[in-house]
Order: sequence, then C-alpha cells, then structure tokens
Amino acid sequence: MKPVGSASGPAVAIIGAGVIGLSIGWRLAEAGVPVSLFERGTAGRGASWAAAGMLAAGSEVEPGEQALFPLLRRSQGLWPAFAAELTEASGIDVALKTEGTLTVALTRDDLGRLRQTERLHRGLGIESRWLDRAAALELEPHLNPRLAGALLVPGDHQVDNRLVVAALKQALVGSGGILHENLGDVSVRVANGRAVGVEADGRTHAAPIVIIAAGAWSRSVPGLPPAALPPVRPVKGQMLALGMDPAAPLVRHVVWAPKSYIVPRRDGRLIIGATVEEKGFDDRLTAGGMLALLEAAWRAVPGIEELPILESWVGFRPGSRDDAPILGRTAVDGLLLATGHHRNGILLAPLTAQLITDLVLTGAADSVTEAFSLARFVGASKGTAQWKSA
Repeated sequence: MKPVGSASGPAVAIIGAGVIGLSIGWRLAEAGVPVSLFERGTAGRGASWAAAGMLAAGSEVEPGEQALFPLLRRSQGLWPAFAAELTEASGIDVALKTEGTLTVALTRDDLGRLRQTERLHRGLGIESRWLDRAAALELEPHLNPRLAGALLVPGDHQVDNRLVVAALKQALVGSGGILHENLGDVSVRVANGRAVGVEADGRTHAAPIVIIAAGAWSRSVPGLPPAALPPVRPVKGQMLALGMDPAAPLVRHVVWAPKSYIVPRRDGRLIIGATVEEKGFDDRLTAGGMLALLEAAWRAVPGIEELPILESWVGFRPGSRDDAPILGRTAVDGLLLATGHHRNGILLAPLTAQLITDLVLTGAADSVTEAFSLARFVGASKGTAQWKSA
C-alpha cells in the first residue's frame, strides 16, 4: 500500500463511526489527511455508547490473554494524554477517573479465584494490592460487610464513554474531517484488486484507502471481497444504569464482583453490566439478564436496592475468533481493518488510532499491527488462531 501522500482525491474513507473509527478519523484529520467517515446509523451510538468506559487492562486480564495484555497496557498508558488532547480539541471533559479498580471476593471459592488472579498479575508485572475485609470496607464502606477479600489495581481507571464519543465527533469535525451519518448500508467499492472508495446514500465517494471500522457489523459490510472478510461476530451484552446522589455516591471505585461490574459516574449514574450472550443481533432486554445483573451487583453492594433504575440497554461487542482486534492490511490493496476489539474498544482506541494512522501515513505496518492483522487467521483451523505477542 502506498502512503497516503502519494494518493490523489479524497484520501481516506472510514466505514463506521464508533469510538475506533472516530479516533482514527480524528488523528488522520489532525495530520492533514482528507478523511470522511460513513456511518450506517448515528455516530457513536453502537457498542461505543453501550460500553462502560473501563480502562482496566489489569483487572480484566484472563489466563490465556498474556499475548494480548501488552497491547492493552500500551494503550492504557496512552489514555491520560489522549484524554487531555481530546478535551482540548473538543472542549468536552471526558471524565477520566483515576481512583483505580477494586475486584471483590464474596465467598471462599471467589477468594481462591481472586488469589489466582493475584498470581497472574505478579507474572505480568501488574501492580495490584491485596485487601482484607477491613481494608476493603475502609475503602468502600457500602460493600457487602461479609466479603472475603478484595484486590485493588490502582492503575485501572475509567472514562465516560458517551462523553468520549461526543468529544471525538467534535474533534473530528473541528480538525477538518467529514462525518456522514444515518446512511443505511455503506458499501466498499473495489476495482482491479484494490479499494477505490465507498458507495453510500446512492453516491460514490472516491478514496484510495478505505478503513473498515464497523464493529460487530464489519463482516456484513457490502462489497467486501471474501479474502478481506474479518471473522467478527456480535456478542450481546445487556446493561443498566441506576441513579445515585452525585454528592454522596454509593461507591467511588469501579467494582468488579462475581458475575457483574459496577461503574460509578461523576454525574451519579451507576452502570451495572454486562451479560455475555451469543445471540446474534438480538437487541431485546430479558428478565433473566436484568435479574442476573441486579442480583450479582446487589450481593456485592446491597445498598443498590434503594436506587432508581434510570436506563437499560443492549450493545453488541465486535468479537473476533480469538477475541483480539484485527488491525491493518487485507489482501485487497488500500483496504484496511480496525475491528474485532470485543470488550476492549474504549481501552484500545488511542493505540488503534495511532497504529492505523501511522500505516496510512507511511504505507508501512509496524510489528504490532502485523501481529494482529487478518493474516493470522489465514490457513488457521476453525479453533482459536495463534498469534505473536505484541
């Protein structure tokens, strides 16, 4: 792929205007690249809107994700500067909260699993601190007083993802990017083995570089050649928000409990999530899903039973075959992917934007982008593909 400086006409078209597409578009526009984003619905109202905004590379890491973790931690390290630049560019405070994340154990079995997590943290170099019951209750007095213990990761933070989306839209347009929304299907146009643009709303928009950042819908973008189809599926998540008094919040830290997480916002909203369901694009809330979330959160923080329910919703995480992102080149010249971020889209936005922007500007992919490219699935079995550490 030639660097964008050698192309003529509209330089880059991005299909998808969630947090990933918006972040890439903003960084490209900042660099002086003519960039247009094309969104089937309203920008930022998919998985980016449904998310909880956790920047929890340490608290969320699981056994088997040791190769993915360096990517998560690298992007986590970019977030303070990214948030500050985004706030300056947009005038919107994205509510970066730096109290850390607390994972609680409620039973003896939970305690054993949490001790295993602590050992995993030590092996990966994650700073975490074990808290006994008294120390955990001193930090968060409204936790279940019979909890068995807790693990604090001081470096795991959060942002308000909905404010991030609003800020990115403002920053993109303010930097000269163009945003097209509510288009319905947006198609890729390919000619002679290379991307030549997109078709949307009955019009053809020429562009020598097209980036697919359509989240869970990335595989269904019309016009994608078979060799460029990303193995991405929707992973349904149900969530809800309760209302706290902002002046006297029930919890101050992000709290991971068995089978749920609890995320306090500055405005008093308390986010509770999330189910993990292989149900395709089924956007229905279910009684079972809501019951499971509320019961799990109530066991950790009994005081939530007094709080009003403000909102409930469904989102679709873009899950890849190995639950890691798919970045960079495809077999079609000029056609790039930035999708498959699963539960880490908000966390990985700054690094994804940096990697894809560098690829567009220079025409050369670095080792990280190559490690997480579509090529890792080529010739792989139907099981989990193997990929290199970042």
